[in-house]
Amino acid sequence: MFKKIIKGSRKHSKSDSTDASSRPPRSGNTGSDLNPHLVVNHASRPGQGAPPSTNSSSPMVPPPMSAVEPLPLLRDTPVSERQNLFMRKLQICCFLFDFTDVLKSAREKEIKRQTLLELVDYIQSGSGKITEICQEEMIKMVGINIFRSLPPASHENTGQGASDPEEEEPYLDPTWPHLQIVYELLLRYVVSSDTDTKVAKKYIDHSFILKLLDLFDSEDPREREFLKTILHRIYGKFMVHRPFIRKAINNIFYRFIYETERHSGTGELLEILGSIINGFALPMKEEHKLFLVRALIPLHKPKPIAMYHQQLSYCIIQFVEKDYKLADTVIRGLLKYWPLTNCQKEVLFLGELEEVLEATQSAEFQRCMVPLFRQIARCLNSLHFQVAERALFLWNNEHIVNLIALNRQVILPIIFEALERNIHGHWNQAVHGLTMNVRKMFMEMDADLFDECQREFAEKEARAQEVEEQREMTWKKLADVAAERGDNMVTV
Repeated sequence: MFKKIIKGSRKHSKSDSTDASSRPPRSGNTGSDLNPHLVVNHASRPGQGAPPSTNSSSPMVPPPMSAVEPLPLLRDTPVSERQNLFMRKLQICCFLFDFTDVLKSAREKEIKRQTLLELVDYIQSGSGKITEICQEEMIKMVGINIFRSLPPASHENTGQGASDPEEEEPYLDPTWPHLQIVYELLLRYVVSSDTDTKVAKKYIDHSFILKLLDLFDSEDPREREFLKTILHRIYGKFMVHRPFIRKAINNIFYRFIYETERHSGTGELLEILGSIINGFALPMKEEHKLFLVRALIPLHKPKPIAMYHQQLSYCIIQFVEKDYKLADTVIRGLLKYWPLTNCQKEVLFLGELEEVLEATQSAEFQRCMVPLFRQIARCLNSLHFQVAERALFLWNNEHIVNLIALNRQVILPIIFEALERNIHGHWNQAVHGLTMNVRKMFMEMDADLFDECQREFAEKEARAQEVEEQREMTWKKLADVAAERGDNMVTV
């Protein structure tokens, strides 16, 4: 009985091995399909060193090239061999050169440039759908070329303090002739209708996106412009990456606001966000409102705001236009970061404030009008004529004038003193004329209220004059006492 069992088991194992050898091999003949616990002697396989068949639908990665040599054109190659040739061309594009010396490796640089242009044309024309392994190698090639250590900023090279970024000459990367084509290739790949997001997201992953965002600190404006377009396209195509991209941009802003106060790509990132905010669905998610409060409003704090204020202002206005209830939050945020000594920054704030007020409803306006017009009153009396002039221009906006008229009982007493001081003492004639116009507007708006404010102002001035006279009298008495005591003192 025992011998029968042994014979049966031998027959069973023999049939198993026969079944296994008769199965068709899987594509690629890779070891990943084998049992991981089996030890395979690859040297015993027949034809191990033979090159892969060019007719295979999944080409193998060719061995690395030792030098840059011209290859046949893709359009002149049979369709069955194009994928393998495509990968060999990618290997050529992985070679990096020194562009500080124009004459060094000039032939190899030109071969690489022409190869990159051919790859861009191949992807753009859609003449052949590239396989998954080709996509993986292409993204690797792109990474090798664009992900690099950025050169130090100009103020870091000199060792001096950070100067005004507006006064600095833009840095132009000498490697741009090749970088531009690599970026073009990546852009064409992302926007191509043949690109399957389910496949592409394996390679354009979170790590890739973070490295891409790091490049926004490049001082070359041409590179930042390409990065802006590519990241925007990635955000639009890869929905799975959207929350991660927003969070990563938030982190860049936090570091810029609270640590470095210097980042070259803030304007470009805000341009992308302006388009993203425009597409937010209503009612707005709490996450988006927190982004406004924690990132966008504090971006008014850094000194180089002039570099990106236009894009920032657009993002802020988008929020208010989508949800008018946010106007109070935005206005109070502006007041929180209102500049004290930077007059050019004040002019920017006043311009943005006008746009916000234009989208503000009466209820939200009433919540913040008292602190708002206290600040406007200070701006009216600014000795910098551009600040005072820009504040007075608010009365040229019909919507703002209507809001003021509805709440004149509160607003006029706050700013009346500032108007009167401008009329009696401001050095600039343009400011003096604009103040007269605003004063006349209030007088026509509510003559009784205007007279009451004028009477209160006169009484206040009289009390102040009385206090001043009392102070002068006290000082005079002290001076007289000091003089009397001085005469009686014996000098040694």
